[in-house]
Amino acid sequence: MSFASLNDDDGNEALAEINMIPLIDVMLVLLVIFIVTAPLLTHAVKVDLPKASSAPNLTKPDNVQVAIDGAGQVYWNGEVVAAPALEQKLRAAAALQPQPELHLRAERTTAYEKVAEVMAAAAREGLTRIGFVTEPKAR
Repeated sequence: MSFASLNDDDGNEALAEINMIPLIDVMLVLLVIFIVTAPLLTHAVKVDLPKASSAPNLTKPDNVQVAIDGAGQVYWNGEVVAAPALEQKLRAAAALQPQPELHLRAERTTAYEKVAEVMAAAAREGLTRIGFVTEPKAR
């Protein structure tokens, strides 16, 4: 970058600096134009629209509580159920419309294998909505 100096050694060099004043003036003029025209662009047409009140028709599906204790015993909505009866109940629940959510609770000491078996049986029978229920940490 070349700077101007007072000594007259080589007067043939061109100054290579940009004059910012005209650019700033143009920017300020554009800013003023936008400030003046912005309120003019926000006009709206007043239309008297009809009022309607409606609530969405949400049918919440029932949920099925499946619990597994530490010994591997499976409970269907609080009742003890064996493996063949569990598959029948899962099949019956999958056939309902809307399909219920399966809320799966397992004790901390339950083997993961048992939880995976119940989840696989639910998926095999066609239940697609499976959720895990946990207890929040005490503060």
